[in-house]
Amino acid sequence: MRIGFTTGSCSAAAAKAAAYMLLSGKEKHEISIQTPKGLEYTPEILDIKRSEREVSCAVRKDGGDDPDETTGALIYATVCFLEDVEMLPSSVSEKQKVGSRIILEGGEGVGCVTKPGLDQPVGNAAINSVPRQMILEEVQEVMDMLDYTGMLRVVISVPEGKAIAEKTFNPRLGIVGGISILGTSGVVEPMSKQALLDTIQVELNQKKALGMENIVIAPGNYGLDFMRETYGFDLNLAVKCSNFLGTTLDQIGTLGFQKVLLCGHIGKLIKVSGGIMNMHSQEADCRIELMISAGLRCGMSLESLQEMQECISTDAAYEIVKREGVETEFMSIVMEKIQDYLKKRAAGRFEIECIVFSNEYGLMGKTDGAEDLIYEIKQFG
Repeated sequence: MRIGFTTGSCSAAAAKAAAYMLLSGKEKHEISIQTPKGLEYTPEILDIKRSEREVSCAVRKDGGDDPDETTGALIYATVCFLEDVEMLPSSVSEKQKVGSRIILEGGEGVGCVTKPGLDQPVGNAAINSVPRQMILEEVQEVMDMLDYTGMLRVVISVPEGKAIAEKTFNPRLGIVGGISILGTSGVVEPMSKQALLDTIQVELNQKKALGMENIVIAPGNYGLDFMRETYGFDLNLAVKCSNFLGTTLDQIGTLGFQKVLLCGHIGKLIKVSGGIMNMHSQEADCRIELMISAGLRCGMSLESLQEMQECISTDAAYEIVKREGVETEFMSIVMEKIQDYLKKRAAGRFEIECIVFSNEYGLMGKTDGAEDLIYEIKQFG
């Protein structure tokens, strides 16, 4: 199936092309960037508008064989010379203004963060961390290549963004006025259910054929990255199960693996504490309710539980747990529930352990045998 490229990759490519045209004075109809995934992206540059002080251009979002609401939208970057940071709008933070040669902003159709707990702080444009880094690095590369030592202002916009956002979860998450610029790998891998399940099955078959009796699974890249960075774990020994945890465990049971380690972000695995085995938000999204339930068992105050009800992310809710000083008991309850449901799904076919983490707080909880199992699996590699 054909891969696509994220809004983050489109933004970085458009920004690089606009910066090149502004600083070189030459028109550019194609540009190449390197995605975090390691794949090169070379899109066509569209709707070019040039003047002496400013260049604007666009890249059309291509979702590959996994189209979403943003597929087909034009992602624009406008790059202009910047001589006085004091003339920037108040939405640009003081941190951005100091010590940076590139000021990055969100324009029309790019959402603004209005609630805490998301990738960006309240008041920032909803351009997530990895796309921000991609944009800044690509523009900086052009500046270095053309020996430009001044400052540039980069504005990312999506004219259709406000209308597109109404079809997404953004309004509920507190992102208003447009879409988010997203992507951790820079590419969109096909996510049709059957294609994913087939891929998972193939990877499990390969691991079994190599003689592996124990396996690590994770819903996504965050879990795999955590295993590598925290435990020095070889990602070739792991399988990404996406949202299909229950089906993956069934496949593992059929193949006869002996032990399984599940590693995932609290935002996904908190759902397992409620017995949810398909973790896609369209199937079930009771993350905060399950955290409130665990908080209730910890004896958290009614006021704190009511405050948690208003949270839009698990990290924000967990901050309240920490404030109450019950995080150890809280995670013990959560891990107990997770393991109960995992064992129920395993149905005696294999042993299963679990590690839960967050990008904000690191390791949050683990079952008793998790680290011993990591060591055992690492010996295979």
